[in-house]
Amino acid sequence: MSVSQSVVLRPTGPVQPLDRRVWGLTSVGVGGFLLAGVYQLSGQRIGIPCVLHATTGLNCPLCGSTRMAAAMLRGDFGGAWHFNPVVFVLGPLIGVAVGYQVLVWALESLRLVKLPRLRMSRRAADWTVYGIVALLIVYGVARNLV
Repeated sequence: MSVSQSVVLRPTGPVQPLDRRVWGLTSVGVGGFLLAGVYQLSGQRIGIPCVLHATTGLNCPLCGSTRMAAAMLRGDFGGAWHFNPVVFVLGPLIGVAVGYQVLVWALESLRLVKLPRLRMSRRAADWTVYGIVALLIVYGVARNLV
């Protein structure tokens, strides 16, 4: 990852759009926390059941994510870790990187300030995704063995 620009106050000119993957991750993150909020406010009655768990009894790598996010919303980080430790670590890391990208884009769109954007080569981005998918697969298998 690299930083490729300097800070510019009151920028002019065209604003570089955000990558659609950033918007997709933003939607997933915001949607996930909205679902966690509904789950928490409903007294843990409204949620989305896991199809894999419902049909096989096995936990997928994301099982417990709604309960984890709900625990985070109420400040219970120990409980959040218990429900899904991998997403508990990866979620905030990805959230900060994506949130920074959206913030930088918004500030530049409002012509307030142009901050450096995070850049990652296509190859590095692909290998990061492969690594996260591999980690989730290993975690999904391991959590069903214990």
